[in-house]
Amino acid sequence: MRAEKQFLTNEYVARLNGSPFFIVVGYQGLKVSHLTELRKRLTVAGAEVHVVKNTVFRVAAKEAGLADLNGSLTGQLAVVTGKKDISAAAKALKNFAAEFDKLKLKFGYLNSQRLDDKSILALADLPSLDVLRAKLLGLFNAPATKLATLINTPATQLAQVIKAKAEKAE
Repeated sequence: MRAEKQFLTNEYVARLNGSPFFIVVGYQGLKVSHLTELRKRLTVAGAEVHVVKNTVFRVAAKEAGLADLNGSLTGQLAVVTGKKDISAAAKALKNFAAEFDKLKLKFGYLNSQRLDDKSILALADLPSLDVLRAKLLGLFNAPATKLATLINTPATQLAQVIKAKAEKAE
């Protein structure tokens, strides 16, 4: 393998190992301006997209310890990686694909588990990680709030009865 290709392969191996997920998309027919818009949207979502040669990516995936991708890598492909939430990246891709019909979700990997296009779309429909954390915190906080309300209720009712008696006596 030539030195340039080896350098690119090593770079993609580092990206694949440094990211908990990657999503492969077909971008055939997209204009450069559309691809630039996709890059901007993915940057906001904490991800990035890179156009990759199929042969280089196939070797990089094999070196990163992924299953053989020979049949999956056809056409013009780009790889989306990120260090944050796959849901945000998948949502950005889904919205972009709805606007521009040319972008096609192929497959992806999340923590060494292969995802098909339907799984990626299902991940896009999930709320963001911050929203899920807030809901979980709310669930943990609810029993304590109810307990505090129950403890304060008799004292509050007693104070209301005393206040009513005082107002009636005046």
